[in-house]
Amino acid sequence: MARLIFLGPPGSGKGTQAAQLAQDEQISHISTGELLRKAVADKTDLGVKAKYYMDKGELVPDQLVLDMVRERLHKLDVQSGWILDGFPRNVAQAESLENLLKEVAQVSDSVISLEVPDDLLVDRLLARGRKDDNEETIRRRLEVYREQTAPLIDFYRARGQLKSIDGAQPISSVTAVLKQVICS
Repeated sequence: MARLIFLGPPGSGKGTQAAQLAQDEQISHISTGELLRKAVADKTDLGVKAKYYMDKGELVPDQLVLDMVRERLHKLDVQSGWILDGFPRNVAQAESLENLLKEVAQVSDSVISLEVPDDLLVDRLLARGRKDDNEETIRRRLEVYREQTAPLIDFYRARGQLKSIDGAQPISSVTAVLKQVICS
């Protein structure tokens, strides 16, 4: 059983790797982005609240995202393990997540940080061909990620949970390294 938190900048392959590893290990892939989209589509109480912020172009408040993660961690399919993808994004969220995991009598085994040089991330994101992606906006998103996440990486490193992986390798190589890391 593995309970993992995945960190990585946009374009690092975090979502791809989380989905692949979850499938291979038969554990749940919990993407906060997907949780939000599903809650909004299903018009759940949390989804209606989240939509209010999303429609105004604002970030969904931490507490609301945490409530969605709490709800998800109470489902039966997560008992065999999970990968949390997209949360936490900052130290305050990480501290809230620690408290939540204590509340549900779970603990994360490792925090995986996919490390990829910015120039490669820019190339990957430009190759996606999304109309709102240009080099300037991509570099700004990476800058924001680094500002928010650098303290988070230190937070998990200080707890001895952080495992850094070279995400610049081919997808299959990164997957192989991840399998070694979670089996060790």
